[in-house]
Amino acid sequence: MSDTQITSQRREKTFLGHPTQLGTLFGVEMWERFSFYGMQGILLIYMYYSVAEGGLAVDQAVAAGIVGAYGGTVYLSTILAAWSADRLFGPERVLFGSALAVMAGHIALALVPGAAGLATGLVLVAFGSGGVKANASTILATLYGPGDDRRDAGFSIFYLGVNIGAFSGPILTGVLQSTWGFHVGFGLAAVGMALGLTQYALNRRKLPESGFVVPNPLPTAARVRVGVGAAVALVVVAVLVVTGVITADRLKWIVFGIVVLATVGYFSLMLTSPKVDGVERRRVIAFLPMWIASAVFWAIFQQIFTVLTIYSDERLNRTILGWEMPVTWTQSIEPIFVIVLAGVYATVWTKLGPRQPSSPLKMAIGTIVVGVAVLLFVPFAGTGANGTPLLVLVGILLVFCLAELFTSPVGQSLSTKLAPQAFQTQMVALFFLSVSMGTVLSGLLAEFYSAGNEVAYFGVTGLVAIAVGLVVVAMVPKLKVLMEGVR
Repeated sequence: MSDTQITSQRREKTFLGHPTQLGTLFGVEMWERFSFYGMQGILLIYMYYSVAEGGLAVDQAVAAGIVGAYGGTVYLSTILAAWSADRLFGPERVLFGSALAVMAGHIALALVPGAAGLATGLVLVAFGSGGVKANASTILATLYGPGDDRRDAGFSIFYLGVNIGAFSGPILTGVLQSTWGFHVGFGLAAVGMALGLTQYALNRRKLPESGFVVPNPLPTAARVRVGVGAAVALVVVAVLVVTGVITADRLKWIVFGIVVLATVGYFSLMLTSPKVDGVERRRVIAFLPMWIASAVFWAIFQQIFTVLTIYSDERLNRTILGWEMPVTWTQSIEPIFVIVLAGVYATVWTKLGPRQPSSPLKMAIGTIVVGVAVLLFVPFAGTGANGTPLLVLVGILLVFCLAELFTSPVGQSLSTKLAPQAFQTQMVALFFLSVSMGTVLSGLLAEFYSAGNEVAYFGVTGLVAIAVGLVVVAMVPKLKVLMEGVR
C-alpha cells in the first residue's frame, strides 16, 4: 500500500479506523443475528419440550435433525441470494429484501401456533438470513481496495457485530420464554429485526454504488424462464410435502444431498466457465481444501445448537446459588468471548500486516483448535445427569471461540479475495455452503450422541477435526502458489 493511500485512510472519517459504511453493515448484521440466534436459542427445546411445557413434543433426535436441516438451509439459501444479486437485483437490494423476510418469519413464529407457524417461520427466516449473510459480506468487501491490509481486520470487526447479536439474543429470548412462553420469545426476535431494518433503511443509500450494480445481468428473456422455473419448483416441493415424500425426519438428508450437489455444481461451474481466467481458476482450486476444513469446523461448532443444547439441558449443572440458569443462556457464553477477543484478533492482524499468517494457515489452526475443544469433553463423560460443572463448559466454549476467530471471519474474507470477477457474490455463497454442510452434519451427528457414548462421540469427532487441520497445514506452501499472491 502506498504512502498516499495510508495518509488518505488516516484523514477520512472512519468507523473504528475503517470506512464509515462498515458501521451500517455492522448494525444490520448485529440485529439480524440478534433475531436469528434469539429464535434459534429456544428453537430446539420448543420442538422437543412437551405440550404442557409449551412445546410441540417432537422426538428429540428428529428435532435436532430439523435444527440442523434448517441451519443448513440458511447457508444453502445463500446460493439463491448470491445468484439473485449477481444476475437480477444487485447485492444491496437482495440484502434489504432478505431482511424483510427475516422479520416476517419471526412474526409467523410468534403469532401462528403449532406446526404451521414453525414451518412458515423457519422457511422465511432460513431464506432471509441466507440473503443477508451472503450480500452483507459482499458489500463489506467493496469497502476495501486491492492490497488493503485492513480487510481481515474489517471482517473481524463485522464479526464482532454478529456476536453481539448472538450473545444478547438468546439471553433475552430465554428470559421471555421462561417467563411468558415461547411465542413471546419469538416476538422479541421480530422486534430486533425491525430495529435492524430501521437503522439500515436510514443509511443504505450511503453504501458504495457497486452494491447497487448487477455484476452479470440476466437477459430479459431468461428472466421469464427463471420465473416460470421458480414457480414450478415451488409446486413440486408442495406436492412432495403433501404426498409425504418430504417429512421432518427425512429433511436433514434431503438438505445434505442438495448441499453436496450444489457444492459440486458451483466448483464445476467456476472451474469450467469461460468467464474465469487461468489465475482465477487456480485460486478456486486453492479454495477447495479450505472449503473442506471449514465444513469440518462447522460440523463441530454448530453442535452448540444441537448436541450441546441437549447436553446443557440434561448433563450440565446450571444451578448458581440456588437459581437455575435457562438452557438458552449457555448459547450466549461463546459470543461473550468473541466480543472480547474479536478486537484483539483484528488488532493483531492489523499490526502484523503482511507478516500475519496466511489465510489457509489461519483456517487450519482453527480446525485443529476446535478439535481440541471437543476432546476436552471426554474427561467429564459419565458424570451423571446435570453433573458437569458450568465452569467446565465455559472453559471449553472459550476454546471454541479461539477456533472460530481463526476460521469464520477469515474464511469469509478469503472467499472475497479469491473470487473470480464474474462470480463475486457467488464465491461468498460457496463459502457459506461449507457452513451449510457443517450445520447439516451437526444435526446428523446428533443422532449418534447419547450420555452413554460420550467418550467415543467426542473423541472421534475431535480427532477427525485435528487430522483435517493438519492436512491443510501440510498443504499451505502449495496453496500459496495456487493463490497467486493472495494471502
